Amino acid sequence: MVASEQTCDVVVVGAGGAGLAAAIEARRAGADVVLLEKNPAPGGSTAWSVGSVTASGSSHQARAGVADDPASHWRDMAAFNGDLDPRDNPALRRVLADAMPETMDWLEAQGLRFFGPMPEPPHTRPRMHTVLPNARAYIVHLGRAARRLGVRVATQTRAVALVQEGGGPGGGAGGRVVAVDCDTPHGSVRHRARRAVVLATGDFTNDPELKGRFMGPREARVPGVNETATGDGQKLALALGGRILNGDLALGPELRFIPPRHKTLTARLPPWRLLADLMVWSMAHLPAALLRPFVMSFVTTTLAPTPALFDSGAILVNRRGERFAEETDAPAFALPDQPEQAAWIVLDARVAGLYAAWPHFVSTAPGVAYAYVDDYRRNRPDIFTAAPTLAVLGERLAMPTGALERTVADYNAARPATSPRPPVGEGPYVALGPVKAVFIHNEGGLAVDAEHRVLGADDRPIPGLYAAGATGQGGLLLKGHGHHLAWAFASGRRAGRLAAAAPTAG
Repeated sequence: MVASEQTCDVVVVGAGGAGLAAAIEARRAGADVVLLEKNPAPGGSTAWSVGSVTASGSSHQARAGVADDPASHWRDMAAFNGDLDPRDNPALRRVLADAMPETMDWLEAQGLRFFGPMPEPPHTRPRMHTVLPNARAYIVHLGRAARRLGVRVATQTRAVALVQEGGGPGGGAGGRVVAVDCDTPHGSVRHRARRAVVLATGDFTNDPELKGRFMGPREARVPGVNETATGDGQKLALALGGRILNGDLALGPELRFIPPRHKTLTARLPPWRLLADLMVWSMAHLPAALLRPFVMSFVTTTLAPTPALFDSGAILVNRRGERFAEETDAPAFALPDQPEQAAWIVLDARVAGLYAAWPHFVSTAPGVAYAYVDDYRRNRPDIFTAAPTLAVLGERLAMPTGALERTVADYNAARPATSPRPPVGEGPYVALGPVKAVFIHNEGGLAVDAEHRVLGADDRPIPGLYAAGATGQGGLLLKGHGHHLAWAFASGRRAGRLAAAAPTAG
């Protein structure tokens, strides 16, 4: 039973990058807007991201002398798709490419600052722009803009159902979406929307139900890097006849180092405009040697170890010092079954020496920097363990006595002579970890049209319902760095404006 009811023009569900963009643009279009967020504060997956946005026609490209245009961006995005290209939505890809030049200007007008453009093949031109000082800047600056404009932000407010009216007896199927029912610490609240509802709740990487349904039982057991990415918007629309496209596609699962117990310098930096401007100047003018310690605090914290470590001869062991999977065959799927769901990457002296310099890096932020074994020794002592022998390494990792030695001996003895992977050799040894298995994002968004209206089972728009960002991805493939955030902001802005222009209910 609904305890109270509130009314506005546009209700936006989800206060990540897409939802904030939608709320800002709907309010600028003259709508009275409420922004609902189930968590204690805005953020979403945007706050967890690396922070890159890929765009053509930016001011950064112009200053760098890079001639670029949306048509080239649209063509280059297809080059990422490979065999999946028939499953892409080229119309929405056009929407994204065409919207990004102006969207980048809009982001900078909100106070955000970027470093770039940086190359990322198969893009034929440098298009990747990374926000400074960190991805929290998006939430801080867009949140301020929303509140300054008068958007009402309701946190700890979880949308649990969409309300339709006018579709038959009792407001059944086919009716217009007119409200969102929510659970709050103070009881149930119905937020009525005179014009429209925009769903912008992110993906479902941390929802076992949707992952099991669209991806499979193995995937359902691997968590998402964002614990609150539970597909709330997708579920709300599915109940009304919406459908999910490309629900089986995802980035991951992959191995990721556990985060540090305390925030790094990069993560602690406040998103001040003057600080970001200073960082932009420094990255363009200061010697790389002076910047490297700062950049490494980021690259060794938020990114995944390269799978090439295993091709080179590293092995993966669990808390008991045992190998539990073939390292080169998606070991992340086996990690949820291990003690503490954790593992360690063991490198002998040869592999550790190989990954001490280019072109063999442990992790990278493409176009920004590469991190090597010594960078982890300096920046992440909590996940870096070195020892002269396997026995000492196992002891320092609190593994059973002799277990790691037996594992390595068994592995070397059973390894086929024709194996392309070298045996584990002499020490000294390094262990990197623990690592966990996570999904970063998935592509399973609701079917939408080019105006971001959610489509029902008959491919007709569900009246009064829009979706943006990962929730409204509509079959669009967002491979490569910077396209998910680009879509969040571009689609969020457009969905907000279109929702504000929708006819009033009743």
